[in-house]
Amino acid sequence: MQYLAQILTEKQVPSTERAYLLHAAACSPFFARFVTKHTDFISDLLDNLYKTYKTEDVNALFLCAKNLEEPAFLQQIRLIRQRLMAHMIVRDLNGLADFAEVVETTSALAESAISAAVDFYHPRLAETYGAPRDASGQAQQLIVVGMGKLGGRELNVSSDIDLIFAYEHEGATDGEKSISNQDFFTRLGKKVIAALDDVTADGFVFRVDMRLRPFGSEGALVCNLDALEDYYQNYGREWERYAWIKGRAVHGPGAALSKLMKPFVFRKYLDFNAYASMRDLKIQIQRDVVQRRLTNNIKLGRGGIREVEFIAQVFQLIRGGQVPDLQIKPTLAVLDCLVARGMLPRPEVEALKVSYVYLRNLEHRLMYIDDQQTQDLPDSETYRAYLLQMLGHADWDSFMAELNNHRDLVQRFFDDTFKDEQTHDLQQETALWQGTLASAEAEQWLQQQGYTRASDLRHILQQTRNSQKIQQLPEQSRRRLDQLMPLLLREAAQQQSTTPDTALIRTLDLLESICRRASYLALLAEFPDALALVVKLCAASPWIAQYVSAHPVLLDELLNKQTLFKRLDAAQLKAELTHHMQQLAGDVEAQMDAMRHFKHANVLKIAAQDLMTALPLESISDDLSALAEVILQVSVQTVWQNVSFKHRDLPLFSVIGYGKLGGKELGYLSDLDIIFLYDDAAETAQDIYARFAQRLNTWFNTLTNAGLLYETDLQLRPDGNSGLLVSTVQAFAAYQAQKAWVWEHQAITRARFVAGDTAIGLAFEKIRHQIISQPRPAATLKRDITQMREKMREAHKPKAHQFEVKQGLGGIIDVEFIVQYLVLAHAAQHASLTENVGNIALLQRCAQLGLIASSVLATQVADAYRAYRTLIHHAKLQGTEAVVPEDELQAERLAVTQLWHALFAEPV
Repeated sequence: MQYLAQILTEKQVPSTERAYLLHAAACSPFFARFVTKHTDFISDLLDNLYKTYKTEDVNALFLCAKNLEEPAFLQQIRLIRQRLMAHMIVRDLNGLADFAEVVETTSALAESAISAAVDFYHPRLAETYGAPRDASGQAQQLIVVGMGKLGGRELNVSSDIDLIFAYEHEGATDGEKSISNQDFFTRLGKKVIAALDDVTADGFVFRVDMRLRPFGSEGALVCNLDALEDYYQNYGREWERYAWIKGRAVHGPGAALSKLMKPFVFRKYLDFNAYASMRDLKIQIQRDVVQRRLTNNIKLGRGGIREVEFIAQVFQLIRGGQVPDLQIKPTLAVLDCLVARGMLPRPEVEALKVSYVYLRNLEHRLMYIDDQQTQDLPDSETYRAYLLQMLGHADWDSFMAELNNHRDLVQRFFDDTFKDEQTHDLQQETALWQGTLASAEAEQWLQQQGYTRASDLRHILQQTRNSQKIQQLPEQSRRRLDQLMPLLLREAAQQQSTTPDTALIRTLDLLESICRRASYLALLAEFPDALALVVKLCAASPWIAQYVSAHPVLLDELLNKQTLFKRLDAAQLKAELTHHMQQLAGDVEAQMDAMRHFKHANVLKIAAQDLMTALPLESISDDLSALAEVILQVSVQTVWQNVSFKHRDLPLFSVIGYGKLGGKELGYLSDLDIIFLYDDAAETAQDIYARFAQRLNTWFNTLTNAGLLYETDLQLRPDGNSGLLVSTVQAFAAYQAQKAWVWEHQAITRARFVAGDTAIGLAFEKIRHQIISQPRPAATLKRDITQMREKMREAHKPKAHQFEVKQGLGGIIDVEFIVQYLVLAHAAQHASLTENVGNIALLQRCAQLGLIASSVLATQVADAYRAYRTLIHHAKLQGTEAVVPEDELQAERLAVTQLWHALFAEPV
């Protein structure tokens, strides 16, 4: 220390910088030894003290080494490493660098050193054996994969580096002493390892660990990509998926490798078995901690760095295949993504990130002391003193209190994420499912739990358990089902919206439909709250049970109640869906599946809010309609980008919504009544937009693995099914003015622009206003409307002694015809009637304008319409028809028929 102070005095180092170097030397014996041994580096250190070394800066340091002889090369790369280490120690310990800079510089150092070693030895081996080539003569390169923190560009300052060596194709070198590519790259790999790992008088560069390669230490040092693929397809284990999350080619061509490994790491389906796998891995680590007495290890011990990494990576393993944003490497970036996606709460994650950075900085300080790879808190007073000086703590107890606060926070977060629900209190439920209870005892227990059909349920459980489908399940799925069924029996018994019997049977049907996918069973077993919600939803609606059975990937949506019960935000939905489509650009099949999943997920959210909250029907319809609009808008953009025949960046094309979409009254099973318009002067526009409209319609109606997007009905276009699929704005206006039937003008009262070019949308609204506002002879209009309604009744005869809410006398269609008549008859005098504000609002306006003589009657009809819609809505949820006995809804039907008679001057 005195010698260093003397050197700094001789060099006339300013007091601030002098203090920085002396502080670093007082804290780090490694730094003190390095700068006193290599005093010539002190000037360089001072010149660059306020410089942040970027990747390109680090690369530049190694350029001078490539043309040296081997001994000089090996010495030079070691000195570069120690020079950068010294630079980071001074900057970090004096508050000039943050955590991000340290790990970025260290990662850049490792990558540059690896590349320098490969580039140094490859041409020298090629001089002897020739260049490695594949069967077609293409040159081959060594691919070096950085695993762990190197792959994530978050490498520790004195860490080892986990590497895997690969090359693309088999073959041989092209020299006179030809050897196989396997032999060539094995020799090269050994040279690279020695160059980095060997300890010489000048130290080492990085300790190299190759044990993560296929078959570990027993496996070949280098693999071609075919061999890698075969290994991970046939032998890859769960912990290797975890390891490969951060795997990244740090040297050589990595595109083919990345494409090969992505499906191994990120499954197409939601993989909730990852929870159990990661929990098992953590248990193994904890056992190792105990056996090796590593309780003071801040990486592997309680509340340590590894637990934070596990939290981030379990979400990546589960959802990475579905959410490409999660296919990233750095831990902090993953946590940010989880917050942005609403998968984890922001306040808790921000606190977790603070603790993670604290632990990583502490880890670096432990390594700074003696340039050793250690995460153990020191036992010796000397090393403790070094650490306390770095941290600015007066004593060990205060430091430990601070550390334990961070470890406690991490452990709580980890335990909440990986909590394992115990089933020791489910002995009776387990015995019932396993069939180990006597019949009488089983039925008695079921009755005690509130089940009313005890005998039937016991038989159903027995038949399910012994069914061929269950007996042939893979072992993992069968284990998960055995874990889940007792939980289901307990949860169903607690239902109050329907009988426990109904709740159990409906949920059991759902489980049978998804039981071959262990991951879905794992989700429900790992998250009892999600199971409870599934049971409640199934109990409330058989339609939802069927919907989730058809789309089991939706189970994931039930995990986050914060987003599940949040009303839809159309702007946010559109941004999210647009981003997702852009991520999948070029893969039409993936885009179609993703959009269907997006629709199904949001329909489930709306249904959950419908059944679990007091959200009014109008809000449900508004949300379903807004969802359809978003999907239409993004579909127009996406399909246009995918077609090869487009002639402009954006189409001059619009989608007009009619019927329930136009009136914002969509239900869960509604199809979309739409027409297509365009306004483009290009010569080939008619052909282009006709083909585009057909593609767009196919986009909606195609049944993919993810199901159907929407059924569309295009019959309301000019000339119906015999007309062109898409019309110009001018042709549409002429048709509506000259050829359209009255029923088509009735339909346009509920139409509106929903997607595409806004200028065309404005033009449509102008046409609509003109058509609705044109004067009409009242007698003719009445005759046409009543004749159309009579034709509909003739085509749809009611069943005896029943009232069909939609088609029946005094039903919902009669209300719609009443409103449409009032609008078409009086909009010429009252412009406010042209607004598409819905039937209830229009009835109220007509009463205010005196077009309905009795405001009381208008309110009664509006209430009847609302009651009818509610009944139809609930019938859909229960999977039944909206039909009631003829003696029900008498007051509502009477109000509607009275208004009909008052307007049309004849009984209906």
